[in-house]
Amino acid sequence: MATIGFITPFYAKLPGYLSPSKDIKFEDIPVGITAISKVPAAGWVQILLFAAVCEFGLGPSIQEWKEGHPGDYGRGALGMFGPIT
Repeated sequence: MATIGFITPFYAKLPGYLSPSKDIKFEDIPVGITAISKVPAAGWVQILLFAAVCEFGLGPSIQEWKEGHPGDYGRGALGMFGPIT
């Protein structure tokens, strides 16, 4: 995934604005490491919050990740096929 995410901007960029309030378009963002400094701080906060939700979920208790076997959430493969037995 990281490799695809690094190579794709050399060939295509998303249309529209990354930050309409700061007038930054996706095509204005350079490729590679230099892109880090061009993304506004609010964008990095959104990225980190999204990563936290993906990691911990929106469940009522954050303690559930400490119980059971690692990777077994009782929801089956990809969360679609029922419990793994």
